[in-house]
Amino acid sequence: MPIIDVSLLAGRTAARKHALIRALTDAAEETLEVPRESIRVILREVLPEHWSVGGEPKKLARLKRKTE
Repeated sequence: MPIIDVSLLAGRTAARKHALIRALTDAAEETLEVPRESIRVILREVLPEHWSVGGEPKKLARLKRKTE
């Protein structure tokens, strides 16, 4: 049973998350040649203030870009 675990920044619509789940499931089914029913997808949403890039919280980086 493949388990696909994805961490992403919170804030996307339910429709976008559903599209991602479908695409990941399709890819695993085709690539691994496993039944669709055996594929599990876990989406873990992380708040922007809990996600950092280059030592800086993503939320802060977004705010800086908006003011530049």
